[in-house]
Amino acid sequence: MNRRSFLRQSSLIGAGFALANLNQAWASGFLPKEQSWYAMFQNPSAQYRPFVRWWWNGDKVEATELSRQLRLLKEAGIGGVEINPISFPKRADDMGIPSVKWLSNEWIDLVKHAASDAKSLDMTADLIVGSGWPFGSEELKEDERAQVVLVYAETLEGPLQFETSQFNICQAVDPGVTDKNPLRKPEILSLHLAKDPMHSLAEATDLSAKRKDELIHVDVPAGKHVLYAVVKFNSFAQVINGAPGASGSILNHMDKQAVQNYLNRMSNTMQNRIGALSQFIRSLFSDSMELEGCNWTHDFAQEFQKRCGYDLMPYLPFIMFKVGRLGAVVDENYGAAKSPEFKEQLNRVRFDFEFVKASLLRERFTETYLAWCKGLNVKSRAQAYGRGFFPLETSLGYDIPEGESWTTNYLRHKLGEEMGDEDYRRGRGYTMINKYVSSAAHLTGKRLVSCEEMTNTYLVFNATLELLKLGSDQSALSGITHSIWHGFNYSPKEAPFPGWIQYGSYYSEKNNWWPYFNYLNTYKARLSSQLQHADMYTDIAILPANYDLWAEKGVQTDPFPERLNVPYTSLLWEAIHKTGGGADYITELILKDAKVQNGKITYGKKAYGVLFLPGVQSMDVANMKKLYDFVQQGGKLICIEHMPSKSLGFKDMKQRDAEVVSWMDKIKTIANNFSFVEKPVDNKFLEWYIEFQQQKQLPKSLSISNPNRFFMQNRYVRDDKSEFYFFQNAHRFQAFPTQITFQEKLVKGKQAWVWDIDTGERFKLKLDKDHAFQHDFGPTESLLVVFDSEKKGDWYQAPKTSGKNTQDLSNNWQLELRHQQEGTVKSRQLAKLIDMKLDDELRDFSGTVVYKKTIDVADVKGATLNLGQVFGITDVLVNQQPVGVKWFGRRIYDLSSFLKPGKNELEIRLTTTMGNYLKTLKENENAQYWVNRPGREQEIQSMGIVGPVQLYN
Repeated sequence: MNRRSFLRQSSLIGAGFALANLNQAWASGFLPKEQSWYAMFQNPSAQYRPFVRWWWNGDKVEATELSRQLRLLKEAGIGGVEINPISFPKRADDMGIPSVKWLSNEWIDLVKHAASDAKSLDMTADLIVGSGWPFGSEELKEDERAQVVLVYAETLEGPLQFETSQFNICQAVDPGVTDKNPLRKPEILSLHLAKDPMHSLAEATDLSAKRKDELIHVDVPAGKHVLYAVVKFNSFAQVINGAPGASGSILNHMDKQAVQNYLNRMSNTMQNRIGALSQFIRSLFSDSMELEGCNWTHDFAQEFQKRCGYDLMPYLPFIMFKVGRLGAVVDENYGAAKSPEFKEQLNRVRFDFEFVKASLLRERFTETYLAWCKGLNVKSRAQAYGRGFFPLETSLGYDIPEGESWTTNYLRHKLGEEMGDEDYRRGRGYTMINKYVSSAAHLTGKRLVSCEEMTNTYLVFNATLELLKLGSDQSALSGITHSIWHGFNYSPKEAPFPGWIQYGSYYSEKNNWWPYFNYLNTYKARLSSQLQHADMYTDIAILPANYDLWAEKGVQTDPFPERLNVPYTSLLWEAIHKTGGGADYITELILKDAKVQNGKITYGKKAYGVLFLPGVQSMDVANMKKLYDFVQQGGKLICIEHMPSKSLGFKDMKQRDAEVVSWMDKIKTIANNFSFVEKPVDNKFLEWYIEFQQQKQLPKSLSISNPNRFFMQNRYVRDDKSEFYFFQNAHRFQAFPTQITFQEKLVKGKQAWVWDIDTGERFKLKLDKDHAFQHDFGPTESLLVVFDSEKKGDWYQAPKTSGKNTQDLSNNWQLELRHQQEGTVKSRQLAKLIDMKLDDELRDFSGTVVYKKTIDVADVKGATLNLGQVFGITDVLVNQQPVGVKWFGRRIYDLSSFLKPGKNELEIRLTTTMGNYLKTLKENENAQYWVNRPGREQEIQSMGIVGPVQLYN
């Protein structure tokens, strides 16, 4: 059966046999579970389909257009929307359409209309809290607005009579934020004059009594000194990209009453108008907590004293770094030099400071938010990370924890072309936070882990379906189970081309690939339908050195930390998954709440018999005792580069340090279960782990011959104990031939199947006597291998990459150039296939290129068409009969049932990207911003069939 016919039949099956009936039949025991899993896979319901972030640009929305766009999305295979009001794009033509104010009656009615209309289409609606990030509004009172403390340090050489002013000091440390708040109000909290270098607090003189004087006079003694000022700014930053009514000041997330007031105002206003929100929306969503460096609240000093047992304020000037936008550290050595002993003391105080801040955010914001959602009977969904949040623990309580992935970022990395050891970010679609978020889900038994998928601020018109698949497959391997595309712009049909664009991969009916978007969405839905009904198998834990990072360098802006103390942490989990194992992150707080039983660290349903400590130097004393119990009972503890040698926090540090060292000495005596290793040279963790895994007999579920940086796997276990494995070759251009060998005890008595995620078909997979199979993974190819008790079916045959009777079809093509945006059609002879970007006439084309030629075939049996290198989506027809669409990986087609002996008409319709064309629209400011913006110029893209094109048997 050809692919298109199969998909048509699949849609008919889905219409006549609803998934809800299958689930009911399964629960009643009428269907074998394997049939239910497969039926769910063939025809996934809307809940598994990707959602989109639906930007309501400037809230310039109206009901009819909302309904039109929902139907566009439904037809494209989208399962739901995240309603996300945001500011209006600066370069777009708003066509005179007025904005609807956030929380106005009209806005609430439009939310109700959109959510109700989505429900009628069997789609889901989520709603963001507030607008932009982090949320706030123009209505916030002064004591509800976010606060930040910053340090000013000026080097002085005495003896000197020095004079400055409060104005000068405050102006010098005016916060570097994305959007300055005109309401910001500075206040100097303390003044100190310190010797340079410093050896203790005794070398700092408190001048805080002078802080209330506009002019500040300081008598500087002989020698080098530094004048320190701690400045608090209230109302320091505005919401980034806030829509009217929800812009203005950022909320103070460390003030519980302010948080409750804000959330209750939103829900009460809406529910007083339309009734219970739970009638309309699935979840309330909070975007990433990029708090612009917010680190203070009115009672912070008092809370610190209560929790840590000493006064923060004398230390505060000296634990702070010079920071820039988002609170990013720009100078770790700001101010006076510190002796090693004093610096260590300050690091301990800095840890206490960061821990108190994270605890307040968790208690006053996160727990308040979760209780609010629960009270409304809606699910909580959040990107529970940013600067100052616990990177793992904050996600534990959310119904739907969320991560994010990127098409590219400011590194301009080449997704699918590089996978560097020198920088953990390069070539990865997933961000570093995903492993924390998915690990939190695993620890609490949650299977729905969503993702702001393939965030795109660089390749807006050049992101292909293949690139989106590649990155989101990587994201799934990091633990994500559901995609929310970033993002669909609300843009009226009549808006001048290219329409209203906030961000995103130009998910628009005006995009060339829009007619094929359903292929990607159905692929993602099939995969999600399985991921959301199984547990990722992980039996190795990694405890990152986050607390050392906090102490030494301060908290970072996740998911793109500016500085890392152990940059290879993520390389470790990748190496485990690239060699057949499975790992989660845990943290000190998780370890504190975990139990040690039979040589395993257990938390909820999870049990880990191996624990890695990559670069960890500090550990709580109670956890050191727990590590000793773990190793003594047979668990394997592996320290990389460092061993714990000190405690956490400042109070009684020397006594507690000695206890940590004592426990570490006891652990080291259990040599069979403890290992200390240096980090691999040049961070070559994959090569190191291959040897180390074998040496220490670390657990894995399968073996991969010649492991490759671009190849990764996950193992999943369903409730009925059936299993499946997801494999991906993440390279865009290179194949990866390998042999996969499964452990006998895991597969004995079960049949292996390949479930084709693209077509919905399944085929039996033949394993050899060693329970192995060989496969040549093509570029961007993924494979879902399922083990169950079903026995009947056809055997899997991989696409033929070569054969006999080979014809080279790379020359002499007739082209028909159907320009989508200009509505023109031109013809062109092509003597030899070429990358279109190398041809002056073809380089700036946008639309569909129809390649035509007549081929002469003697033997049609097993006839296979291999298009070779292709840049674009290909839709092949033979003798005007559709053969199928290929939108990723190898473009190989079985033509045996379409060809006839003799002359045949071959037609290949190739859909190109748009970026090259948009670069030529010099008068279109909107287009030029995205493709020719200085520093973010999009490269000229490859397009077309490059070949060689071959026909063989």
